[in-house]
Amino acid sequence: MTELNILVIHGMGSQEKYYSHPMRDEINERLGPELADRVSWGEVYWADVLKERQTEYFNEARQSADLDFISMRRFMVYSVADASAYRKTEDEKDTVYGDIHSKVTKALGKLDDPADPQRPLVVVAHSLGGHIMSNYIWDLQKPGAAPEGASDFLALRTLAGMITFGCNIPFFTFAFKKSEIKPITFPGSALTPALRERSRWFNFYDPDDVLGYPLRPINFAYRKVVDEDIAINVGGVTTSWNPLSHSHYWYDNDFTVPVTEFLKSLLEA
Repeated sequence: MTELNILVIHGMGSQEKYYSHPMRDEINERLGPELADRVSWGEVYWADVLKERQTEYFNEARQSADLDFISMRRFMVYSVADASAYRKTEDEKDTVYGDIHSKVTKALGKLDDPADPQRPLVVVAHSLGGHIMSNYIWDLQKPGAAPEGASDFLALRTLAGMITFGCNIPFFTFAFKKSEIKPITFPGSALTPALRERSRWFNFYDPDDVLGYPLRPINFAYRKVVDEDIAINVGGVTTSWNPLSHSHYWYDNDFTVPVTEFLKSLLEA
């Protein structure tokens, strides 16, 4: 019987569907069969919102211009450009912002169980995915924003865990004065006292990852909701000591082991 839902969302870059399955399988193995049976996983795949238009432009640009540093340019177009395309506008419909959030809503809907509307949720978000989920939750927490009749789960009032890794939320705060920056309300308001006591926002970053940053230094408000910024070392011989580490959190023991222990803590509650 499912007692805990986990929603995984990728960050910038040209991802493929089912990108989270190897991490899911590793964590389930660490949990063991009994605990793994009590967990349901969901995946937000949003790369396809931008992939076609990025590919079209990149191919045409290469045919029409003499460009150097193709690998680096590919990274810029398929990764960094994701962050510039994902922005809020007056009308969120038919925009990248709205399209990506629709993907989140759909993934949450697949996890929702009308027979268990109080089921706790843990969000596992990589890179730009942390910023996306922060925006999604922020929008939903506005008074009257939750759809009429939405369960506590779909309204994210049962949010019990935020696991961000390689996160770049600080990049999107510089447009505001430090005192004006406000994080989401965390944990969820509909959690049982036992779950609320064990709820945590853990932010993992590799000091060599130039796209992953601590969140607590943003301001006092973030220090109140982010329990810990955890420095880890991810990647192998060729990646653990440089910016390539950004893509190597997913299957690294320094990441999957503490995440598993946190999930066990919630399941015990």
